[in-house]
Amino acid sequence: MRLLVAEDEPDILRSLALALRDEGYAVDTAATGTDALYKALETEYDALIVDLMLPELDGFSILATLRTRKNTPVLLLTARDSTADRVRGLDAGADDYLVKPFDLPELLARVRALLRRSSGNPRPILEAGSVLIDPASRKVTLHGNEIPLTAREYALVEYLVRNKGTVVSRTALYEHLFDESEDSLSNLLDVHVSNIRKKLGHDFIVTRRGHGYSFES
Repeated sequence: MRLLVAEDEPDILRSLALALRDEGYAVDTAATGTDALYKALETEYDALIVDLMLPELDGFSILATLRTRKNTPVLLLTARDSTADRVRGLDAGADDYLVKPFDLPELLARVRALLRRSSGNPRPILEAGSVLIDPASRKVTLHGNEIPLTAREYALVEYLVRNKGTVVSRTALYEHLFDESEDSLSNLLDVHVSNIRKKLGHDFIVTRRGHGYSFES
């Protein structure tokens, strides 16, 4: 899953991006509201984490423009803890609201919840035949046995299963699984697909030549 984190405090931005990447997310960053809005409109993100008080454009302004074009889930971060600010943010189109200072485990849990709701599958466990996927613990089991996956392999499995029956193009997979710092022309995707097939079965991911990949059942 690919996320955008918009935060103007460098230490917070750096620590959030690092923590989310450690969880297996592809993460782009922005330090101004202008940059955040541009990236949010031009890139297909699975969720946005946006500080309310960004320079140039604040979170309310970003939401006002974004919601005319996209329904990308948005988690607002803010030091403002008044009911009026929370109501304004939610009414402006935010999907969730987290007050600073916050605990990192709570932010990660809220991101997982946003992604579950946006995928149309609010159930915590995803079933893929004999494979069970737990987004909370990011564990995958096959016939009851836990299968060790790298963070990127897990992200690819979860994304395809959430889009069951849909052929996902290579371009879409790169857009959702790799951030702006990674080379989209590399063979990383092929390597990950090959490794997943070795662990979960050759037929777990179906190749649609000239189109992309899919999970069928």
